[in-house]
Amino acid sequence: MSDASKSLTLKNFELQCGAVLPEASVVYQTYGELAGDRSNVILYPTSYGAQHPDIDWLIRPDGILDPKRWFIIIVNMFGNGLSSSPSNCVECRLSEQGFWFTHWDNVRAQDQVLETFGIKRLALVYGWSMGAQQAYHWGALHPERVERIVALCGTARTTDHNKIFLQSLRAALTADPAWNGERFEAVPDRGYRAFAHIYASWAASQAFYREGWHRRLGYDSVEDYIDRAWEPGYRKRDPHNLLAMIDTWLRCDVGHNPVYQGDYERALASIQARTLVMPGTTDLYFTPEDCQIEASKIPGAKYHPIPSIWGHRAGNPYQNPEDEAFIRAAVQEWLG
Repeated sequence: MSDASKSLTLKNFELQCGAVLPEASVVYQTYGELAGDRSNVILYPTSYGAQHPDIDWLIRPDGILDPKRWFIIIVNMFGNGLSSSPSNCVECRLSEQGFWFTHWDNVRAQDQVLETFGIKRLALVYGWSMGAQQAYHWGALHPERVERIVALCGTARTTDHNKIFLQSLRAALTADPAWNGERFEAVPDRGYRAFAHIYASWAASQAFYREGWHRRLGYDSVEDYIDRAWEPGYRKRDPHNLLAMIDTWLRCDVGHNPVYQGDYERALASIQARTLVMPGTTDLYFTPEDCQIEASKIPGAKYHPIPSIWGHRAGNPYQNPEDEAFIRAAVQEWLG
């Protein structure tokens, strides 16, 4: 179904923070066949902690995105360990050193990938969580080039409440004794464990645990669920990369770029794409209320929440056929 992943090198790539990467690397994967008129392109940016093999489960003939009809490109965002990140690029640092990536950087890099295929227009930008953030940025920064957006469980600007959650994750990881104030000198075992506990409490809803879904998934207890389902996933990622992606998320604001000069309202109002806003009804940090407020600021946007007790994870329902079917039906209708 897919080609081997590819990498594009961008020479002297200037980031929004002011740093210049002599050779920025952008890793991407394609699925399906590009139409001769290049009219069947879906861009699918990655989410927090994810690399393209983690999120391509929904690309299949009976899936949410059909590679028989669409040419789908997953571009790994900066900081995720495949594209340029602290773990693989000596120039890539953290906010402690005045270095960070933004979605302005991600969109410009993704556009360079599209150029290699001669792609000018996108039939859809589909994104969950930080992927939804990037979808909104595409719609605002290139309004004439994006036909549709499906934004699942994400906002175009990180709210103050969401920032507190992110800072708690950052504080938990950097409280580990291996952190020297600028980097980790060893594996942050305590940090990973605290990080996983915080994430497990926020990413699923109270009802998810009350109804015992962790047990239905095969875990003996909440602790067993965290030990075997959450912590190993984050341990797969370099801790500096986890911090780098938080640094990006903290700075997400569709108006904070050279185009809109801090005007968030104007940025949202500039989106011309047919935009489908799909929060999870029990998402604790991209709340349905926050998503609905943003939808009201985007011309013609449709607000279509996912009725789910899976919290934030409703938007990436690889273990959850009911939510997958809901999303698939909505996306198929949106794609006509």
